[in-house]
Parts: sequence; C-alpha cells; structure tokens
Amino acid sequence: MTSETLDLSLALLRQPSVTPIDHTCQTIMADRLSKIGFNIENMRFEDVDNLWARRGTESPVFCFAGHTDVVPTGSLDAWNSDPFQPEIRDGKLYGRGSADMKTALAAMVVASERFVKKHPDHKGSIAFLITSDEEGPSINGTVKVVETLEARNEKMTWCLVGEPSSTKQLGDIIKNGRRGSLNGVLHVQGQQGHVAYPHLARNPIHEASKAIAELCETVWDHGNEYFPATSFQISNIHSGTGATNVIPGTMDVTFNFRYSTELTADILKARVIEILDRHQLQYTIDWTLSGLPFLTPVGELVNAARDAIREVTGTETELSTSGGTSDGRFIAPTGAQVLELGVLNATIHQIDEHVNVAELEPLAEIYEQILVKLLA
Repeated sequence: MTSETLDLSLALLRQPSVTPIDHTCQTIMADRLSKIGFNIENMRFEDVDNLWARRGTESPVFCFAGHTDVVPTGSLDAWNSDPFQPEIRDGKLYGRGSADMKTALAAMVVASERFVKKHPDHKGSIAFLITSDEEGPSINGTVKVVETLEARNEKMTWCLVGEPSSTKQLGDIIKNGRRGSLNGVLHVQGQQGHVAYPHLARNPIHEASKAIAELCETVWDHGNEYFPATSFQISNIHSGTGATNVIPGTMDVTFNFRYSTELTADILKARVIEILDRHQLQYTIDWTLSGLPFLTPVGELVNAARDAIREVTGTETELSTSGGTSDGRFIAPTGAQVLELGVLNATIHQIDEHVNVAELEPLAEIYEQILVKLLA
C-alpha cells in the first residue's frame, strides 16, 4: 500500500508539530514546491512559521490555504500507536493530524506537481498559504500573512482551504462559508455575605438567573438559505468561594454566539445589553470577535470543486456552512472566493485520529482537477 500522496503524508505526520511548532513540515513542502518553480517566501511572526509559495506572477491566483500545526495528543497511553509514528491498520492511516489536515497538505502538493508537469504554461498563478498557528490563538498566522499580502496588493482570486469537510464519504460536503463567532465574558457584581443573612447581601447568581434564562431562550434569527439559525451557548459559569455558607460577591459567565449573515456582532452585543439592562444587573462584558461570517456563492470555485468531485468519485456534493471557524475567515474579506474541501472529519482532534488510505489519491485527483478547470 503506497502512493505519492501517502508517502508525503507519512513524512508530514512524523513531525511532532503541536501548535505553534511547525517542526520542518513547511520545509518539507517548500522543498517539493521549489523544484516545480514555486517562489518560496518564509514569513515568521513571533513564534509562528508561515509559508507563502507562489508559482507565476499573473492573475487569476488560485491559493491553497492550510496549517501544519496540530492539537495536543492528550494521554499517550490512550492511543493504540504513537501519534507521531503513523501506522496503517485495516486500511486506515493513524496519527495526529492525519485528518486535520496533513493528508490534505500532501494531496495538494502532489496535485500541484502533477498539474505543473502536464500544464507548465498554465494560466495565472498557483499559491500556498500555510501556517503553524491555526489550532492556537490564530494571531501570528494566516491573518498576518494576509495583512502582508494586502499591503503589497497581492490578491487571491480563489482560495481552497484543506480543512476536513467530508462527513460520510470523500467530497460529500464542501464548506462554502462559515458562521461568525462572537465570545463574551459577563462579569456580574453582587454583594458577598452570609447565607443566613441574605438581606445583607446581593446574590449575583440569583439576580442574573432570569437574564441568563432569557438569553438561552431567545430566538436570535431563523438563519437563511445558507446558514442555520444563530446559536447562543454558555461554556462556563464561575462563582463562589467554595464555602457553603457564603453568598458570592461576583459571578462570571463565558458564552459564545455562532451567528449567521442575518446579524452583525454589533447587533448581537446590543441585544444582549438590552436584556441585561432590563433585568437591572450591575455588570460588565468583555467581548472578543473571533471571526466574521462569510459566504462564497455558487460560482467558478464552487462549480470547479463540484465537477471535480463528481468526475473523480461520482458523488454529488452538498454545500454547507456548519461547523466551527477556519482560517478562511481571514481570507474571505479580501474578496477571494473561499471554499473548504478535505477528508472526513469524524476523528479530528480525537484519540487515534485517522483517515482512510484509499481516499488519499482520490483527494489529490480532485485537487488536480480543480486546478485544471480553473487554470489549464
């Protein structure tokens, strides 16, 4: 069981590139790309390695965006094999990053090599934007590279992100957008006191409970053709001293909105504040906007991906905006068409993360056919 895509996947998977460490993954890729005419530009910001590789100087520009960093392994004892010594068992390739997303990186490098060999004088440019800061805070990765490119007016026309988009079989789902993500930490102020003398205290849990219930029950929107309804989720509540006889003086509530294009972050903030003020709470909120929602309508990139998937696998793909955020949120605001297409996402971030070996070469073929349809 061997193939070009599998061999390169194994080389990348052997690198313990826990975020934000790249551990030579980008060097491995750059060495391959430089041999087929890519100009290699390493962009390091703080402790993050980034790679911008481009073949050609003209528009249109097709860019493949991805990340070499992976999430921590968790308990090594829970794995059936070393997460950074990839193994093939029963037709599955096991290793941290196998699904998210080193096999996609390998598939695109191989696809580019094959495409350039067949079409050395292709139209426009092919580019790679690779970071080691996708699984971390995403401060010194793709967002910084995009800022650099924008400052020198270097534009992408189409961007394919190699995130694991498939659900049941390769290519059944492609992501043509993502919801926005707005985080908040609500600090509710009360008055600490003895539980036997509640009239001398103000319990922030009691005071905020009705407001929190209303936030949980509010219908923020109904979504639209492309996006599900906006969701509000509380991820953490902290209050109290640990003693059973003390009314707490403060309470902190951490929450998140995943929101559609029907709303903006400012609208959500205003509606939250209106609810809290109506319940007469004494509070402050710290807001963090993780990403704006984006949508790529049906067009050149979506059609090229759909046609390529159909030709290689026979699958009629479905468009989706579900799931978390990706680095596509930093690229879409530049005006590029952005699409996510990769292997199955069933085991991402899990113990014994794996992919089906039989899907690696078809993924490389899909990527190559997308290049053919856009740049040949």
